[in-house]
Amino acid sequence: MGEGRHEAPHGHGAAGAAPDGRRAAEDATRDETEAETPEPSASELLGAAVGGMARKAGIDPSAEDTTGGVVWKAMGGVRGVLESVLPSLAFVIVYTLRPEPLVLSLGISVGLAAVFTVVRLAQKSPPAAALGGLLAAGAAAGLALLTGQGRDNFVLGLVTNGVYGTAFLVSALLGWSLIGLAAGFLMGEGTAWRDDRRKRRVFFWLAIAWATLFFARLAVQLPLYLADETTLLGTLKLVMGLPLFAPLVAVTWLAVRPLYPQRAS
Repeated sequence: MGEGRHEAPHGHGAAGAAPDGRRAAEDATRDETEAETPEPSASELLGAAVGGMARKAGIDPSAEDTTGGVVWKAMGGVRGVLESVLPSLAFVIVYTLRPEPLVLSLGISVGLAAVFTVVRLAQKSPPAAALGGLLAAGAAAGLALLTGQGRDNFVLGLVTNGVYGTAFLVSALLGWSLIGLAAGFLMGEGTAWRDDRRKRRVFFWLAIAWATLFFARLAVQLPLYLADETTLLGTLKLVMGLPLFAPLVAVTWLAVRPLYPQRAS
């Protein structure tokens, strides 16, 4: 009887210690797992972001799609083309016919961008593209109204071309091509492509090609801006927009797909 009374507290203590032991083991395992998982580097975060943007634009080498389909997705289809072209086209036409008052041409341009945004929201489709276009159109129009110069409606576009061109060029020269980062994370290899000479070479020249596109736009349009040739500037902006963007998307797709034949198939 006395021994039974002494064993009960002992057994209770052992049962209580078991969960504590398991908890300690789980905590130790969790700590080891967290210690083995390194923090993502800046290049990995950038690559993941660029890859995500490429996938949203429909440029995914792992997807089963034709070159034409990829280009069409990258442009956003019919709606994407209209959202990209119509606001600027409306501004150029109205400004050419009636440069004064400036608010008329700017208002029509921003109004069209707003209509596209409202339609996307009403249809519950991803509004990012239209919202981006609306914000860009609004900011450009605000700057033009502030200065009273119609040509300033294109300042943000000039700045964007300069920034993008510099980003692609610098990434290529540093060996961290933005095209390579996008493709690497889309295909699940991260930055391992940097160990493959063929991939590095292809991604280098693709980044140079994209940098050339942006700098070419800047080289043609900046002199027109400085010369206050607003109508011609707006026209060439449209001509050097999707008509040059689409072929380069196709070239990029055709160059990247063969680098991942097994994953693509």
